[in-house]
Amino acid sequence: ITLSGSSTIAPLARELGARFEKQNPGVRVDVQMGGSSRGLSDARKGLNDIGMVSRSLSDKEKDVIGHKIALDGIAIIVNAANPISSLSDQQITDIYLGKIDNWKAVGGNAGEITVVNKAEGRSTLELFTKHFSIDGHLIKADIVIGDNEQGIQTVAVNPNAIGYVSVGTAEYDVEKGIKIKLLKTGGVVASRASVKDGTFPIARTLNFVTKEKPKGLVEKFIKFSQSSDVHDLIEGQFFVPLGP
Repeated sequence: ITLSGSSTIAPLARELGARFEKQNPGVRVDVQMGGSSRGLSDARKGLNDIGMVSRSLSDKEKDVIGHKIALDGIAIIVNAANPISSLSDQQITDIYLGKIDNWKAVGGNAGEITVVNKAEGRSTLELFTKHFSIDGHLIKADIVIGDNEQGIQTVAVNPNAIGYVSVGTAEYDVEKGIKIKLLKTGGVVASRASVKDGTFPIARTLNFVTKEKPKGLVEKFIKFSQSSDVHDLIEGQFFVPLGP
């Protein structure tokens, strides 16, 4: 079974695949990244069995079938040493558009802000620009990153950096001792709890997508991935399981 796409979903997909392989001897689950756009494109072209897309499907994407597997949010992150604990939507917009370029302007320590942005084709970028009503082409990025871990490591080593990544991945890394901090968004704490109760403003569905109605092993793997039997794996990756 070949999966490709979202770097947000990939670590979870690998865990799901490993357990599925144990329960189904002889089966191999291969997980490749490349972003949600790749996952969609590969599914349409028949280059994968399952695409991974870390956002809801749009009306223009009804040519593929979505299979929800979990919930997540997008957190604004800064270095753990940054005294800032929250920014308004307007301040975040102004930082990403280059109108605010020093932390002192938003109550932080003096220092030129390093803007970390996601690469084109990443669903995290699409959700971020949609929520903040930003034209992605106008973002003044100092560093462009691909997957979540790259963004987190970039912010963790730069006291003046700001970025945005999966809430689940960021919480997981904070627990591991990585030096980042999740900022409140719209006054709401960025956490799995606020994603689960629906109060966090930048939430998203994590999806598997298929070109056609799945059959055989692919159908079995998708149903397995949606079952309560894997809630521990979903929570282990700091995402929110569907259902009770």
